[in-house]
Amino acid sequence: MRVLGTALLGVDGIPVEVEVRVSAQLPRIDIVGLPELSVRESAARVRAAIASVGERFPDNRVTINLAPAGLRKSGSGLDLAIAVGILVATGAIESEATRGLAFIGELALDGRLRGVRGELAMSVAARDAGCHGLIAPARGGRAAGRIPGLAVYAAETLTQVLAHLRGESVLEPGADLDLNASEPAELCISDVKGQEGAKRALEIAAAGGHGLLLSGPPGCGKTMLARRLPGILPPLEDEEALAATIIHDAAGLLSESQTALRSRPFRSPHHTASLAGLLGGGTPPVPGEVSLAHGGVLFLDELPEFERRAREALRQVLEDRSIVIARAQYTCRLPADFMFVATANPCPCGWWGSEQRPCRCDERAIRRYRQRLSGPLLDRIDLHVRVPGQNWHQLGEALPGPTSAGVRARIQRARQKQRERAGAWNANLDDHQLERALTATAGAHGLLARAVDQFRLSARAIRRIQRVARTVADLGETEAVDEPALAEALGFREEAGGRPED
Repeated sequence: MRVLGTALLGVDGIPVEVEVRVSAQLPRIDIVGLPELSVRESAARVRAAIASVGERFPDNRVTINLAPAGLRKSGSGLDLAIAVGILVATGAIESEATRGLAFIGELALDGRLRGVRGELAMSVAARDAGCHGLIAPARGGRAAGRIPGLAVYAAETLTQVLAHLRGESVLEPGADLDLNASEPAELCISDVKGQEGAKRALEIAAAGGHGLLLSGPPGCGKTMLARRLPGILPPLEDEEALAATIIHDAAGLLSESQTALRSRPFRSPHHTASLAGLLGGGTPPVPGEVSLAHGGVLFLDELPEFERRAREALRQVLEDRSIVIARAQYTCRLPADFMFVATANPCPCGWWGSEQRPCRCDERAIRRYRQRLSGPLLDRIDLHVRVPGQNWHQLGEALPGPTSAGVRARIQRARQKQRERAGAWNANLDDHQLERALTATAGAHGLLARAVDQFRLSARAIRRIQRVARTVADLGETEAVDEPALAEALGFREEAGGRPED
């Protein structure tokens, strides 16, 4: 007898056929098909749950095969499928009642159903396997949500599942997954006094999805600026919201009452985060911070303080917008398309070049500190911004700036142009798309040529300058990238003077 369940690998659901055979041999339960310890332990949970709801567990040998047998299974989400498979094999449930259905859930000893992480990804896998319905644990008295093409039935106990399969009572399908974006973050960019150059860079970064590095002395407002980035970003679109929700659900970060992620993720790991915590991994594999920031912002405060391996590992992630975790037992791909924002001090004490306090570092200490950020990593960050310190009089004289809502409206118009032009944000344009979208003037071409010769820009840096210039032009609502737009983009590059010389 076969019943369909699902397992989780990274952020992807994997259909699993639960094959059950009851034979006339001494009582024993064998689970095969590369089960992890949590899956092997399901035998005890399933036996107790079946007995607690008044059903008879077979007094014979029960062999359970989890196909495909070459994929290692982990987690407790196969409990319900195994229990239903055993009851079908013993004739307690008609096999036709399970046709077209998939089963997800952990069983308690008294027959209650508990939720498991990754239910949404498993639901997608069940739908793609041809199922029209899914029976899953209820969250707050209802199903976790329904994705298009699949009815998700909420059940609180094994008794309710059996009654539904026998036609004694019918479980109601859950409501459609609510992917409507909530209101933006309460933090408003108008709270930042002064720092007009940094706020302009923040707007350009948000409009084109560009990476941003803020460098300046302590207390100048670097972190304050970065934390107001979600407030100026456009709301999540349905596809983005579904992808972000699947990732957070696979990581077990959704609460019992939360069915969908409605605001852009903002992840800010501490600088002591490990390589696995940042990129993901483990057994079974769990998404890391770069994947949890998918569709939102990854903010690394004090970037030079992060472990070197973690910093350098970001280089490929920023290029590929995804990460492939390859281990001896599995290989999985995790999405990681995010806006990267980082901060750094100019020196170990933080006061190099500041008018507020004198720097206590010698030249060698400053050079070592700056060398923590390698050239290839800096080359992949589009905008490099110096955030100067401000004294009390400058803060008092600063006029109120635009609100996040006003800035967000300009960003939405710029992003709409990018979507209509190439179907992607400017930061994600490949070389072919960039060539078609650039439409630079002769003056802009000449300025770029002079900058390449003077600052010896790499090919990657040239492309990133062009992408930023295209975003500046989109914010200015001009079709062609002119000389002022390219000059502003050049001002944000480290090689063109964005970072002080040693």
